[in-house]
Amino acid sequence: MSASLAGMHPLADALALGLLAGLALALPVGPVALLVVSAGLTRGFRVAAGAALGVAAVDAAYAGLAVTVGGRLAAALDGHLPLVRTAAALALLGVAAHGLRRTLATPSAAERAAVLPATVLPATARPELAQSARAFGRFVALTAVNPLTALAVASIAVALGPHLAGPARFAFVLGVAAASAAWQLVLAAAGSVLRARLGPRARTAVSLAGHACVVVLAAVIALG
Repeated sequence: MSASLAGMHPLADALALGLLAGLALALPVGPVALLVVSAGLTRGFRVAAGAALGVAAVDAAYAGLAVTVGGRLAAALDGHLPLVRTAAALALLGVAAHGLRRTLATPSAAERAAVLPATVLPATARPELAQSARAFGRFVALTAVNPLTALAVASIAVALGPHLAGPARFAFVLGVAAASAAWQLVLAAAGSVLRARLGPRARTAVSLAGHACVVVLAAVIALG
């Protein structure tokens, strides 16, 4: 690997490694991925896109830590893993409870309007930007305490940290961000496609199933 990075195009090599690492972080279907799909299903693509970019931002930040702090990050996480697991499980349970309550609640007039085509709604009835920003913040916090992401980045730190220096680190982090954002946006789009094609009862059933899976995964994380 070090020989590859020492070749004619070290920045391109680092970018390619970042893309592969970003896909390795993003592709496994876990609780956060399920919640991104659920956001697209229940809130539409624009809000889900905010959530997707929040996940990608944390993946990129963790990648930056991985290539600068390296093995020290892995050691620090290993020493506090029970606390990280507990915090992650509680965060996931909170998000799942909020999602289940929202799914089961009787839709308000504003929520009923949200499922209408955007072309028939006035601009004041579509605060997607604010909702997207809130989704971004929620998913930044949720992904930051997810031990699965943290442990995956710690592994990357041990493997790649010593082989990346200077501008190559920036190229690597850029690759991670691009790959993670691309995949998370695919999940957001998948949820929004289901939103458009499924009826209200089917959307409710899928959303309930997704949040129930998050509850199960929270229990698995808490139990180690």
